[in-house]
Amino acid sequence: MGITYADIELICSDDVALHRRGYISEDQIKSLKVKALVDSGASMLAIPESIKHQLNLLKIDEQQAELADGSVINLEVVGPVEVRFENRKAIVTAMVVPGEVEVLLGAIPMQAMDVLIDLKNERLIVNPKSPDVARMLLK
Repeated sequence: MGITYADIELICSDDVALHRRGYISEDQIKSLKVKALVDSGASMLAIPESIKHQLNLLKIDEQQAELADGSVINLEVVGPVEVRFENRKAIVTAMVVPGEVEVLLGAIPMQAMDVLIDLKNERLIVNPKSPDVARMLLK
């Protein structure tokens, strides 16, 4: 199995709310387009500190995370952050990993956007069973 990357957009959801309420203009909404490592074995969205600062994301909590090497570290949880991919979006929290690491898109935001990994072509795709709108399972 290969490594899958996807071009996603990260947006400060607090800014989106302020824009909806008329406090800031649309061009003041902080956002970034990034290439993310897609890993359905990971749980959350993970971002480097630089993105936390660029989007001005606020600390919500702290949580332990087990890394690929088996080590366990305490990380800040920030948000809310809106993740966009093609015609999908999800509002999630993100874990902040120290240093300049790549963005990691885990299972929780993937499930919220109803997207899948196309293993054969090593790419992220919109769920073909619901191409127009995300479908959530509530059963």
